[in-house]
Amino acid sequence: MSDLRIPSRQPSRLVVCMFTLALAGCAVGPDFVKPTPAAPDDWTSWRSADNALRTPVGNGLTIPADWWRAFGDPTLNRLAQRAFESSPDLKTAALHFAEARAQRSTVEAQRGPQVNADGGAIRQRQSEYGAATRMIDAIGGDRSTLAKFLSEPFTLYQIGFDASWELDLWGRVRRSVEAADADVSDQAALFDLARLSLISDVVRNYFELRTTQRQIRLAREDGAALEERMGLLEARVRGGTVDHMDLERQRAELAAVKAQVPGLLAQEGASVNQIALLLGERPGALRDELAPVANDAKTALPDLALGLPSEVALRRPDIRAAEARLHRATASIGVAQAELYPSIRLGARFGYESYASGESSAWGSRTWSIGPTLSLPLFDRGRRKSVVQLRELEQQEAAVNYQKTVLKAWQEIDDALSGYAAEQQQEHELRTRMRSSGQAYELAKARYDGGITDFLSVLDSQRSYLQARRDLVASEGRLSTRYVMVNKAIGNTPPLEDGAAK
Repeated sequence: MSDLRIPSRQPSRLVVCMFTLALAGCAVGPDFVKPTPAAPDDWTSWRSADNALRTPVGNGLTIPADWWRAFGDPTLNRLAQRAFESSPDLKTAALHFAEARAQRSTVEAQRGPQVNADGGAIRQRQSEYGAATRMIDAIGGDRSTLAKFLSEPFTLYQIGFDASWELDLWGRVRRSVEAADADVSDQAALFDLARLSLISDVVRNYFELRTTQRQIRLAREDGAALEERMGLLEARVRGGTVDHMDLERQRAELAAVKAQVPGLLAQEGASVNQIALLLGERPGALRDELAPVANDAKTALPDLALGLPSEVALRRPDIRAAEARLHRATASIGVAQAELYPSIRLGARFGYESYASGESSAWGSRTWSIGPTLSLPLFDRGRRKSVVQLRELEQQEAAVNYQKTVLKAWQEIDDALSGYAAEQQQEHELRTRMRSSGQAYELAKARYDGGITDFLSVLDSQRSYLQARRDLVASEGRLSTRYVMVNKAIGNTPPLEDGAAK
């Protein structure tokens, strides 16, 4: 048998040739084109509500990213900071983002060669009638002596390293890295969405808590006033100047006001627990910190300055996440299409192998191999083509989802702005109603005390006044939460310095 030797310069030429092909290779599959989300020219367009609910908004400077600080509430600011530091939901989103980055590093590692080292000392024995001793029967001779020698146990010493590199001729690795980058962008957007949802929930629940506490205090103040009024009626009943029925009517009205307190107290506890859950705290941990405050007057809300509509659409985390998923789906098509073409892997190995321990590192014990390996897909019953079709359908689905996300974003913005405007107008009218009903109540009491009218007029005006106060407090609370919804709708994501860094 002739000894075929490869010239020493031939492997290097082959490597250079393959390397040139790898650099010149093209990435199959469609290139991603960044979509531009649809947006109106100004905030007067794309509105479904009546023109009466169109609140003027500025197109200049936008609302600050730390928009909750505009309320000037130190307790709220502390809760926001603790939420960014301790929220389980935010920690989960941060871990998902870290996992995506780690996965991206894993995919990126496929670009370069893979190098491994190995070594071992193996004690073994060959069969006297195995494949290795079959040649003895073919050449004849003293089979017993030769077979006994070849089958004696011996130790095989091996040490070496191998390297391999897949040439990215069709861009499979490049498209995989592109898809991994898109996944990182997706998780980054979801992390921003988690921070926005967290601060929105904290602020909303905080305002709902303070509103409930104001309603509790209001109910107790009303109860105390009615008790005082009932004391006057009891004195008049004893003096015979007032009918006993008026006293019972007042007592029933007092019971109705007191009956509201237990439900409000339960609602207060539930709101405290909800905030504690958002902060990763146990029930009762925030009870003292969130106790009712003496001065909880409503804070004036800042004017809406939303900026340009197109910029608002681009900064919403859910739109950025949908765009990243579309990018990932587009890159995945190229990955699937690259599987339709041949793949070439360059491999090389160098090491030492010897059954004699003293010769395990001798130059004569060296072994090496080098050369490319070609893998050519021939027949798989259409599996690879089906994968390409599946990825194309997934891209179409991602494109539809992107369009739906943009439309949903503008629907949420429209609803938030209309709801904010409606609540502003309602709060203004309820404030007027409370002042008028209060004056009517005082007038009715004066007329009753003067004997001009009966007690039913006092009760009616009293009910109207108390209900007007309760409705105004509820509306003021809803107006604050509507402001929260506006900031969430426009994607006003908190700055990273207030939360965990990516």
